[in-house]
Amino acid sequence: MIKEIPNGVYPTMITPYTSDNRIDYAAVEALLHWYASHGANGIFAICQSSEIFFLSFEERFALLRFIMRHKPAGMTVVASGHTADDPTQQIEEAKAFINEGIDAYVFIANRFARADEGDDVFLRRYEAAAAALPEIALGVYECPYPYKRVMAPETLRACAQNGRLQFLKDTCCRMDLIRAKLDAVADTPLKIFNANAALLLESLQAGCAGYSGVMANFHPELYAWLCAHYRSDPETAALVQAFLGFASVAECQCYPVNAKYYLDLCGVKMGWTSRARDAAEFGESRRREIEQMHVVTEALKNRLGI
Repeated sequence: MIKEIPNGVYPTMITPYTSDNRIDYAAVEALLHWYASHGANGIFAICQSSEIFFLSFEERFALLRFIMRHKPAGMTVVASGHTADDPTQQIEEAKAFINEGIDAYVFIANRFARADEGDDVFLRRYEAAAAALPEIALGVYECPYPYKRVMAPETLRACAQNGRLQFLKDTCCRMDLIRAKLDAVADTPLKIFNANAALLLESLQAGCAGYSGVMANFHPELYAWLCAHYRSDPETAALVQAFLGFASVAECQCYPVNAKYYLDLCGVKMGWTSRARDAAEFGESRRREIEQMHVVTEALKNRLGI
């Protein structure tokens, strides 16, 4: 059965590690409950923020199985893990994930065509993969690694017309293109979730369904507030947007190490270890920046009453 994906905030879930570089499942469980208690409507699991290109399939599968067995009741889970190049392997790994009971399986756009291949190649491979999978909601993620393949509006429409495509994690960072995509899929069930914090308010006003991005690992409750109140309280929404857009420069600092540090400040105990980034890059000045962002976040939450 194809489930409608609720609107709102979908953090790109990070992967905590123990001191010996294994997945820290105690921290994973604590993080799931922190997301749920801080305004997230669901999670985007096994994504680039989860460091999937640095996890074996066995690790990705074990992590997803743990998430599904320990997530809070009612939490929507969309998941990817779509890293393989071989089409047969892509399908088999997707089936394994789907069998764990996720609500939508999310394809990574750049896995269906090389940078020098056209959208005809993408569509052919997308349609073949979708046809081979059980009847479940599907998604597409414009993942920046190893290269960013942004969906053209007409290609997105072709994917969405059969009704299975429910979720797009949009990383184009351009309002003109977001509007074109929204227009292209207006009569389909596809929902667009913006990953760009600086454009979030404008994209919500244009018709996006919510936020799915890096910064929901820092202050998801502020994103949830904005998604819920941007129409009813536009003046405050503009202030919240200004803070979220400026704070999102943390994406360029030392992510996901800085997110793990921030979450530790919030009481979700975990180390800073990352397979994607060297934690040694996260020096004293950068730690102070994250600590100060935490202070301002708490002040803004107090003003909003959350």
